Amino acid sequence: MGIPALVLIAVATLLACVLVGGGLYETLVIDPAWPRRPGIIQARNGGISRRRFWIPAHSLFELVLIAAIVAAWGDAGVRTALLIALVSHAVMRIWTLLYFVPTAVAFEKADPVEVDESAARRWTRRSLLRLPLDLITAVSLLTALALA
Repeated sequence: MGIPALVLIAVATLLACVLVGGGLYETLVIDPAWPRRPGIIQARNGGISRRRFWIPAHSLFELVLIAAIVAAWGDAGVRTALLIALVSHAVMRIWTLLYFVPTAVAFEKADPVEVDESAARRWTRRSLLRLPLDLITAVSLLTALALA
């Protein structure tokens, strides 16, 4: 395997770890607070804009991961680890795009006093279930990097 493939795998691994870190930050810092104070996640009300991190982070990760798969296709062990990372990430992203994004956008657009706190808490509890998928992605990429 050549240096370009190794670099792509290393960058994809780094980006997967960034995604895990972002997920942990939201889970540990933002999610415990915002159901009681929805303005925290409403940029128009002085809160954070999650899309400013997640859209570029996921887009860059996905491009690099696909490039790494193409570059390392000839190595069966590395390819398998990269494909596991791709599948776990794809499952998480599809679930996110079908449920989490539309619901989050509704919370972000709602009047803060009208946000149903119990619905927001359900969203944060369900969101926790995405972290294991992110961890599978990161561990698969670390495995691919070790094999490369």
